[in-house]
Amino acid sequence: MKKDKVLLAFSGGLDTTFCAVYLSRIKNMEVHAVTIQTGGFNDEELENIGKRAKELGASSFKVIDVTKDYYENCIKYLVFGNVLKNATYPLSVSAERMIQAVSVANYAKQLNVDHVAHGSTGAGNDQVRFDMVFQSLIPGIGIITPIRDMRLSRDAEIKFLKEHGIEMNFSKAQYSINKGLWGTSVGGKETLTSNENIPENAWPTSVTETGQKEITLEFEKGELLSVDGIKFNHPVTAITHLQALAQPFGIGRDIHVGDTIIGIKGRVGFEAAAPIIIIKAHHLLEKHTLTKWQLYWKDQLSAWYGNWLHEGMMLDPAMRNIERFLEDTQHTVSGKVFITLHRYRFVLNGIESRHDLMNNKFGTYGEMNNSWSGEDVKGFAKIFGNQVGIYHSVNKGKTELIND
Repeated sequence: MKKDKVLLAFSGGLDTTFCAVYLSRIKNMEVHAVTIQTGGFNDEELENIGKRAKELGASSFKVIDVTKDYYENCIKYLVFGNVLKNATYPLSVSAERMIQAVSVANYAKQLNVDHVAHGSTGAGNDQVRFDMVFQSLIPGIGIITPIRDMRLSRDAEIKFLKEHGIEMNFSKAQYSINKGLWGTSVGGKETLTSNENIPENAWPTSVTETGQKEITLEFEKGELLSVDGIKFNHPVTAITHLQALAQPFGIGRDIHVGDTIIGIKGRVGFEAAAPIIIIKAHHLLEKHTLTKWQLYWKDQLSAWYGNWLHEGMMLDPAMRNIERFLEDTQHTVSGKVFITLHRYRFVLNGIESRHDLMNNKFGTYGEMNNSWSGEDVKGFAKIFGNQVGIYHSVNKGKTELIND
């Protein structure tokens, strides 16, 4: 009897390990595993993941490297928009999941599978992100989600794997760690509470730096291309270099608290030194090189863009429209940003740019007015405040701010 053919999005962690064993041994399916590389694995790790997949019963295993596509189609716009969910989270996982889902869908077409499977739980955002992409791009292929459908806890998964003779580091499996180019998320028993922090030994990167370090980031049209005078041929390599430099300071560690797509509150830890530094540095450079109304409209559209991406709507055509706007705003966002790294924090010291609008040729804030006179300002203030003056004249000076 011909087995059903299923493509499993496989990372080698607890959830996808469970799925591989369950689908091959319990459901008797022909499992094909795929790992979508988004900058989180080195070559040795990818090789071990492939071996693991075969040991668990996968008929085939493939790595698809989409790291540069991830940057070009997603991360670039998160930088242009200075996107931090709830002013905290750089969308380390939510952005990555969309690119992974699209890549899995495209590979599923090539393999001509009957089903696709993912290891999402029934209480998180990833299930919605994957399902919506699959429904849009491969609507005729079934979606299998064993952990969601059986409402399994991590302890239940571990028990099942032990019963089937599967060996892995189950103490490490107590934490769900997702590493990618734009940061690493950390989930565990502490993030299921509202009052506990993640213990030091659960963070993927140890804090080893104790002093301080001066660094310079250089942007060209909004993209990071140089760190400390080292020029990179692509922003991906610049991001990777900065991450290795700054994460040992413990910079970018935090816990994001937010509203999930399915309506419940959730917490997740993350470490994202490079994303946080890049976004803050880029934003400072924009403050100097963009006009007031460019900054205003960017803030409005970027917040919407980040939220819609977080909620799995990357394929919405409105997202392409906003991306074109964001890209158009970056023509003058070029220059250097000077930063001091400290243990667990960093300081933005200032910028240098040929497009700096803070130019004393036109005036020095709080001191000299070089390109206008006092009479000019008197006239401007009179016209600018004319409507408010008319209001108070008509209403006899009464205002809700004063008790008459």
